[in-house]
Amino acid sequence: MARMHHFLGLAAVSFMLTGCVTSTDKYTAVKLENESLRSQLGESESKARAAQAQAQAYQNQLQALVDGAGSKDGLLKNYADQLSLAQAQVAELNAKYQEALGKQGNVIALPAAVSSALDDFAKQNPDLVDFDAARGIVKFKTDFTFATGSDQVTEKAKTAIGRFAQILNSDAAKGYELMVAGHTDNTPVNNPATKQRHPDNWYLSSHRAISVGQELIKHQINTQRVAVVGYADQRPIAPNTTSEGKAQNRRVEVLILPSTVRSTVVSNSTPRTSNSKRTTKSELNKDVIASPSKEPALNK
Repeated sequence: MARMHHFLGLAAVSFMLTGCVTSTDKYTAVKLENESLRSQLGESESKARAAQAQAQAYQNQLQALVDGAGSKDGLLKNYADQLSLAQAQVAELNAKYQEALGKQGNVIALPAAVSSALDDFAKQNPDLVDFDAARGIVKFKTDFTFATGSDQVTEKAKTAIGRFAQILNSDAAKGYELMVAGHTDNTPVNNPATKQRHPDNWYLSSHRAISVGQELIKHQINTQRVAVVGYADQRPIAPNTTSEGKAQNRRVEVLILPSTVRSTVVSNSTPRTSNSKRTTKSELNKDVIASPSKEPALNK
């Protein structure tokens, strides 16, 4: 009988332990499920916030486009005004160029001292320079001023331009305006290396004129006096049917205009202000095939 009681006691304890284990497993399972649901909820909330932020960004972009469309007319007008101003400036340069070329006979555009100094300058540099005293035009022969296909001024030409600048800065000449005009012959730019920087004769003539203008400015020619223009092959002074004629057409002219600068010209001793700063030309692709020889060449 005692043994029976002992057996029943063990059975009861075993049942109780089994029941506790089953409840613990269920609790653990429920806990894990709740944690999983909370994790999924947090992830869903995070995705919702991201989607909301993206929607707001799209809305902002759309509003920016709408606002930009409202100012489109003003932007186009600004561009049109800038273009009109540029065209007016080009027209003024062309008028000055034509006026200078239209002078005939023994018209002396410059003071005698300046004309005499420039005449001596040309005689000292016959391979580089021609001087038209009647029109006040100094012509730099580009076959000797630049290497083939380049707009980099040669060292010899730099020295000559330095002397030229001294004359232009003399008391008798320092008030005159200067127009630097680049010209080419009618031979197209064909060298692939040259075309990278100078796609055609318009670019080549303009870049060479800029180089001469910048060289003058390096020698203290005030920027307010200088204008630069490129004419490509549109203003020949000789037929392009011969090599001699083509060589004459390849030139950079500096027209010394018989008119003084309208705005105040800063003296050479006065430091330049922000209004007189110039933009330095970006580094050029140098297409130097060979140094200039003493014989004219097709300068492309």
